[in-house]
Amino acid sequence: MAGAVELILLERVEKLGQMGDVVRVRPGYARNWLLPQKKAIRATKENRARFEQQRAQLEAQNIKRREEAERLAERVAGLSVIIIRSAGETGNLYGSVTARDIAEACTEAGLSINRQQVVLDRPIKALGLFTVRVTLHPEVIIPVTVNVARSVEEAEKRARGEAVEAVREESPEAAALLEQPPAQPPSAPAP
Repeated sequence: MAGAVELILLERVEKLGQMGDVVRVRPGYARNWLLPQKKAIRATKENRARFEQQRAQLEAQNIKRREEAERLAERVAGLSVIIIRSAGETGNLYGSVTARDIAEACTEAGLSINRQQVVLDRPIKALGLFTVRVTLHPEVIIPVTVNVARSVEEAEKRARGEAVEAVREESPEAAALLEQPPAQPPSAPAP
């Protein structure tokens, strides 16, 4: 990798490595994400020596945080949140559900997280049940069910597995027309 930067990871980073690994990444990834988030430090001679001195302490802190996250994960296992949104007749949302919306709903449900901990593989732009991942610790990820609905009643029906259809109010005349068999087209005169 031309122009790659060497870093020492201070915690596990998904798809990159474990704590203490020396990795080569692109300068932008290091500058914009890993270094500001305190997930890594530059792999200079001084930093390598300092990391090796503090390695046992950092690993102990990491184990303690992971155990706390695991206890929390057990406590909130099977968490499901409801997000109420306006949607069209086809079930497409006017807008989308963001990581911030999910984080706020989780916090209201008793799991205090921030939006950076919510992993959305793709935007949520329709009504329905979705499973998103919440990162409590780099090594502890829990699934959270997000129920996007127009109302609390609709969300409860969907959670029970009942079919939820768009509610349309129809006049008695329209209902009678729907019950009649379709009219046969006039037959064409024979040539």
